[in-house]
Amino acid sequence: MIKVENVTTWGWGHSIRGMRNPLASWGKSDSYRDENGEFVVGDNDIALMCRLCQAGPEHRKFMRQLFISMDIVAPLYWWKEYDTYKVGTVADSCSTMHTIHKRDFHFEDFSSEHMRQLTEDALRDIIRLLNKYRREYVETGNKDAWWQLIQLLPESYNQMRTVTMTYENAYSMIHQRAGHKLDEWRTFVEILKELPYMKELLDAG
Repeated sequence: MIKVENVTTWGWGHSIRGMRNPLASWGKSDSYRDENGEFVVGDNDIALMCRLCQAGPEHRKFMRQLFISMDIVAPLYWWKEYDTYKVGTVADSCSTMHTIHKRDFHFEDFSSEHMRQLTEDALRDIIRLLNKYRREYVETGNKDAWWQLIQLLPESYNQMRTVTMTYENAYSMIHQRAGHKLDEWRTFVEILKELPYMKELLDAG
């Protein structure tokens, strides 16, 4: 399971200005803001972006100055793989260390869509055990009970992080993870493809 919300992109103005620095072609830029204040990339600018994408990563530096922010809820096993992308990305997570005991665990807090019935039953037993130790820790402050929570928590636990990355990061993820074994990656790739102007850049590359 993966859920993505609050997607925002920014940096279009300075990215396009910098993209045109090498040939001092700022006068050819035709991007603008519409009546709602939304940034619209003009035909001339998107054409140059596409040519730079075709030329390779050393030429598409403008993508490193285009930023994306989003809230992602995904299981810990997916976040382990996402953490491969450390360069140019930032993530603030809901802290397991500080918040694991704040409320009861529920079955819906875990990714379980591929679980067989026996595995699902086992997860429900683990959740009951987690809640037992959670209550013990809340009521007594016993650090040993807290350790039971930390070391028993399954990889299928869904964690929320607010993530910032660049278009270059997203472009790389799309190419590297499109056919991944995990459903979460394939779903995330489709979401990234829907970013403003990403389809044009992908078609060019």
